Amino acid sequence: MLTQRKIRVLVVDDTIVYRKAVSDIMEELPEVELVGVAHNGRIAMAKIASLKPDLLTLDIEMPEMNGLEVLEELQKQHLGIGVIMLSTLTDDGSEMTMKALELGAFDFILKPQSKNLAEGKNEIKRLIHPMIQAFARSKIASTLFGKNDIFAKQRPVFKKIGLGTSSTLAQKPQTAPRSSPSSARRGKSEIVTIGISTGGPNALTKMLPQLPGDLGVPVVIVQHMPPIFTKSLAQSLDKKCALTIKEAEDGESLKNNVVYIAPGGKQMKLKAGSDGKNRLIKITDDPPENSCKPSVDYLFRSVGDYYVGRTTAVIMTGMGSDGTKGIEILKNKGSYIIAQSEETCIVYGMPKAPIEAGLVDVVVPLGKIADEIIKSVRFF
Repeated sequence: MLTQRKIRVLVVDDTIVYRKAVSDIMEELPEVELVGVAHNGRIAMAKIASLKPDLLTLDIEMPEMNGLEVLEELQKQHLGIGVIMLSTLTDDGSEMTMKALELGAFDFILKPQSKNLAEGKNEIKRLIHPMIQAFARSKIASTLFGKNDIFAKQRPVFKKIGLGTSSTLAQKPQTAPRSSPSSARRGKSEIVTIGISTGGPNALTKMLPQLPGDLGVPVVIVQHMPPIFTKSLAQSLDKKCALTIKEAEDGESLKNNVVYIAPGGKQMKLKAGSDGKNRLIKITDDPPENSCKPSVDYLFRSVGDYYVGRTTAVIMTGMGSDGTKGIEILKNKGSYIIAQSEETCIVYGMPKAPIEAGLVDVVVPLGKIADEIIKSVRFF
């Protein structure tokens, strides 16, 4: 029988309004046990030994010991505690958040801009509740919770073939009839498109530097993030990669060896240039899809329109199932589909749905995704 193990949460924030709002929310969530509060990082670190939290909600800017310093100390002590950051919608806040994610924070939410306390609290609850549920089923939480935990759910096992860490699905569930990828595919891919969410900044930081500067094709990415944060992510990644990494701009032409990250809070798709040959980026304010803006499905559909049989699509760590419908469209148009393996995902949500639907050509660990991309654009 499963035990009713709850997530033990310590709320850390130097602002009494947010400290009270977040702690009240934690007490309302059935999955959570609020074990304490702290008004700066130094006090939080002192309380961890006795309170034994599984998760911190952590303000990024605090006196005495800020959120980044707390994360560094957690790493130094190998405590393995999950962290959800509360960030501000500013350039400094976004840069600090990128550093926090690199230091192992699970994810982040924005402190609401609303002046109404009730509206602000509702917004925090709307954002943080699904994130805590995702954390409870994440790779991080699996090291904290025992086998008989309420959140420890048996996941489907896929029979694989092949040697080493790169494996092709040998058996796929029956799905609706679709065109054969072998008949639609036209050779080497001429574009790579990637969908990613929770755990994405760290995963991209490990994967993109493995791609050569002369990859020979453009790369377009949707990483679920708010405005400003995608620009900071692009700048951070650009320093680490041989490829050029940038936040995409409306109307610019796709260029080989450039990685374009969809701007947070906007939708990104491709369109034809006036000459009918070049492909341009179109940034729109179209509505969210799957509650996401930018949306992976939105981008993937447009890539399928212009690169029939010449696309490599990659679906990586993240909660939810954004990207699955787009992958089905791409698969029907002869695309090569790569999914990140469950054991290397922080949250096995976005890859799980297309894998179970039989839409994926290969499932590989994070460290092998770049190899599969290179193979698809150079040797297929």
